[in-house]
Amino acid sequence: MAKGGSTKDQRMRQRLTLEAARILAEEGVKDYYLAKRKAADRLGAPSTQNMPRNQEIQDALIEYQRLFKGDEQQAHLRHLRVTALEAMRFFRTFRPKLVGPVLDGSAGEWSEVLLHLFADTAEEVAIFLMDEGIPFEPSERRLRMDRDVWEFFPVYRFVAGDVTVDLTVFTHAGRRQPPRSQVDGQPMERAGLSVVERLLEPSEPLTGFS
Repeated sequence: MAKGGSTKDQRMRQRLTLEAARILAEEGVKDYYLAKRKAADRLGAPSTQNMPRNQEIQDALIEYQRLFKGDEQQAHLRHLRVTALEAMRFFRTFRPKLVGPVLDGSAGEWSEVLLHLFADTAEEVAIFLMDEGIPFEPSERRLRMDRDVWEFFPVYRFVAGDVTVDLTVFTHAGRRQPPRSQVDGQPMERAGLSVVERLLEPSEPLTGFS
């Protein structure tokens, strides 16, 4: 919580934090800025300048899930991580890295498995998917690479069972410079196969990805 400001402002900031966290958990909204604007509109404070930081909202989101989702959220998180691990093994050639809510533990009902892949060209990933007979949807994503530097990257999305897997493709050089996180603005945390394996119990059943 930011220091300073009136008690009224601090109370509104706390209410905005909790409502934005609830919107992220319950309504399928994935963008923190949009969740904050929705929260401000609903609480009658659309013009407020006292918005919480994204990190405050993520902390509140994790606490909300612990209080109101409990075992259900943890079971779903494990399911997503199992899918992520299977996908990473499947795309091992492209040195996959897990990022986002499935990695940091804030994933909810609408979360997708977000992977970063690395190749000479994005077409290599598209050809791999086609050769494996996996229907996919191509698109692109704008990511912040530095304070004032944004770039577009190719994205391929497909469904594995009941989970959407989202692949953002970088060049091999992109392994050294991850994009910035929307939560804290720092370089995005990425996890390789060994890290994801440690997030799961050794006895976690794997069904095979292909």
